[in-house]
Amino acid sequence: MEKLTKVISEAGVIEKLEINHLRTLDALYKFGNISLAAEYLSVSQQAISLQLKKIRVVLGDHLFVRTGHGMVPTPYAKLIEPHVLKVLIHLNEIPLPDSILPGRMERTLVISATDYTQKVIVGELIKDLRASAPKVKVIVTNIESANLIRKMHQGEIDLTFTVSGYVPEGLISETLFFERYRCVSADKAILSGDCLSLAELVKHDFVVTSPGIASFKGSADTWFEQQGFHRNVVLSVPSFFMAQAYLKQSDLVGFLPSRLLPCDGLFDIPLEKYPPGYEVVAAYHPSAKSDPFLKWLLDRVGQCFIGST
Repeated sequence: MEKLTKVISEAGVIEKLEINHLRTLDALYKFGNISLAAEYLSVSQQAISLQLKKIRVVLGDHLFVRTGHGMVPTPYAKLIEPHVLKVLIHLNEIPLPDSILPGRMERTLVISATDYTQKVIVGELIKDLRASAPKVKVIVTNIESANLIRKMHQGEIDLTFTVSGYVPEGLISETLFFERYRCVSADKAILSGDCLSLAELVKHDFVVTSPGIASFKGSADTWFEQQGFHRNVVLSVPSFFMAQAYLKQSDLVGFLPSRLLPCDGLFDIPLEKYPPGYEVVAAYHPSAKSDPFLKWLLDRVGQCFIGST
């Protein structure tokens, strides 16, 4: 019990030391002179004397004594000198937000992304990271929706790439680019003339992509209704890549993002009108707003899509 009390007591003493105390000791170690130490730290001699007096009280040792050759460290001061220097070295190695070097960064980055953004964004991002930040490890998960805010708040997910309309309230999102839909099918016979009218288009059966939630209602259904048409959706799949695969094996039609085209086995069906496109965004938790690495990362991603339409 006495030993434990002693350890607790010693820890309490060390906790009273401040960074300025350590810098004062370091200057006195370097110069052995209060005047030179004050000049080195850009403070007055009185400030150095007051700091030394406080440190003596905290540590219970005289630390430095005056001699004809300046201030000489006591045996205890010599004993703790390497510890003081080690702490200051570690403090000086703490990087400032604007001085993060990606090449030296060691961390794990967890990205939640749709299959589309994994193809269009994440693939190139990982290639870039392998060259610019090789010590960064990446975990890519399928798009998270229901628990995204909670997982971001708890640090389980760092970043998500998705559609603007699917970003939960409470997250920060940055627009990367605008994407447009194209109508495709493996049935070349659908191609007739320069453009297919919507009246002709809705005579065909559709496949829709509904990630996260199984549904026969796709993002374009409201638009079709506004145009006065109703389409017949017979197949719902959770990803654009599955939609591509099923389209190739059927006479169905469907809408795919333009950046996934051209696609072998599928034909672009020119339409007189197209459903509106959407914004592709990067989203993250407000607590990560000051993360210098995330800021650097998003700048890199954003540069890839400047002027992209």
